[in-house]
Parts: sequence; structure tokens; C-alpha cells
Amino acid sequence: MKVLITGGAGFLGTALANRLTGAGHMVHVLDDLSTGERDHLDARVVFTRGDVRDVPRLWTLMAGAHVVYHLAARVSVSESILYPVDYNAVNTGGTVSLMTAARDTGVRRVVFASSGTVYGEQTVQPIRETAEPHPANPYAVSKLAAEHYVRAIGDLYRIETVILRIFNAYGPGQPVPPAHPPVIPHFLRQVRAGGSIVLYGTGPGEQTRDFVYVDDVAEAMVRAGERGGLSGAMLNIGGGAETSIAELVAALERATGRTAAVIASPEQSGGVARMCADIAAARAVLDWAPAVPLAEGLARMAATG
Repeated sequence: MKVLITGGAGFLGTALANRLTGAGHMVHVLDDLSTGERDHLDARVVFTRGDVRDVPRLWTLMAGAHVVYHLAARVSVSESILYPVDYNAVNTGGTVSLMTAARDTGVRRVVFASSGTVYGEQTVQPIRETAEPHPANPYAVSKLAAEHYVRAIGDLYRIETVILRIFNAYGPGQPVPPAHPPVIPHFLRQVRAGGSIVLYGTGPGEQTRDFVYVDDVAEAMVRAGERGGLSGAMLNIGGGAETSIAELVAALERATGRTAAVIASPEQSGGVARMCADIAAARAVLDWAPAVPLAEGLARMAATG
């Protein structure tokens, strides 16, 4: 079948595109290469450089597509605080453009990659999909608004929609930008180089997160695109385990055989106190469960050099 992946040259998009291509599907990717890497895509992927807000281009790419995976987004929480207009334009506006093009071209299913950050601070852990979102930054707000557009436009025009709230994805090849890098590849690089790791918050390193390996996320997305009877589903995709940042540092030390130089910075916020996904719905609906535990995933990253 023909598949379109927006943001398909990014970290998660590349994993998804290469897996679908390997399974024999005709995969088209749209990406502006602001953060993605075209060279990481399978040579059989049909690549188009462009903006997800370009509706005429989307019309062309969606023609004959059976499934559209919408991953194109700006993804840094810290950056979104500095540039909320840009995050609203790309993450929310880009989603409106995509759903409009899907309506116009008769696409029957859209799988949207949302984020666990939409939940914000929650008193009950693990977090179920029924929890009331408390988005605490422009990135989370833009993702939650995009979810509503996906659902509303999908319902109006009978487009099957599946929303995946993805928690902290990680794995080999994850980029480490100079500003606002993801925690695992950033910490790994610091440990390898003998640099310092800064732990934030009044209880430095006590914050918890739910880490999920990139291949497990790709598998969940594949199933969300292929399985019937999913229209309207909203599912958490996480590792299903709560790991403190201090525990993460210790796990990285074991994976690399090196000791981290840790600095506490209680003056700066470490973000929400706890974050762990309840993945029971994904298990039931997708027959999916994460296959790679954190220790194994970190060992794979450490082995890639």
C-alpha cells in the first residue's frame, strides 16, 4: 500500500519509514529537513522536501495514499517557550493543513504522533488516556490543540483517526542538537566525553520519566496504521515503567562503564515531577507491548559509538 509520512526524515519518522519500506510498502516522505536527515532513509523511500503547511503539495503526495502518518512537528519543550508563535504555526497549523488535504484527497486513515507532555502534572500514576490534560508549555499546548483538530476534522469527514501519545522515545541515531537536546543522547554524550551532567529541581534527579525505545514506537505506529476498528482511538505509547533521572544516570554509567560527573542545580525547574504511561489500552487495542527494556536500549545506544 502507499503510505505518506510527514516528518519522515526525523528520528521516529526514519524508523517508521524504513520499517514500512522493508515490509514492501510504497513509502513517501515529506520533510523540511530542519532537523531530519535524508541520508538515513532507505534508498527506496520517495522523498520530497517541503513544508507540511503546503496544502497543494500535500494534495499531490496524498493522491492514492492508504494511510498518512503525521509526525511533522517542532519538538523541543524549551524552544517552544521561546518561540510559541512558531510552534503554534507548525504543530497546530500544520495539522490543520494536513487534515484539510486528507479531506480533499479522500484519505481514509490518519495516524497522528502526539506526545505524553500533553498530560502535564498529574497526581495519579501511571497516567491513563482518560486523565485531564494540563499542558504546561507551548509545545504541549500545540500538540493538544492538534489532537482536537485531528479528531474534529476526522469525525466531520469520516476519516479514520488514531492518536498516539508518545512518551520519551530514545534510541541509536537520535540527534543531539546544540540547544535543548533530548535527555538520553545528551547524557550519554556527556558521560562518554567526561563532561558534566546537570540535574535540575529542588530534589535533583528525583523527577521521573517513561522512556520507550524507538523500534517499539515504530511497531506501535505500524499497527495503528494497519489494524481495523481503531477509528477514534487515543493511546499512550510508552515503556510502561517509571524511571527517575538519577536512576537514568546510574543506568548510563552501567551501560558505558564510566562514572558520570553530576552537578545539582536546584534553582532551575526540572519540569513535571512524575511521568509514567499506562499502556493497558495499547496492549488491548494494538496487541502491542514494548519489547526493549531501558537497560537493553541504553546498551544498544552505547554500542553504536
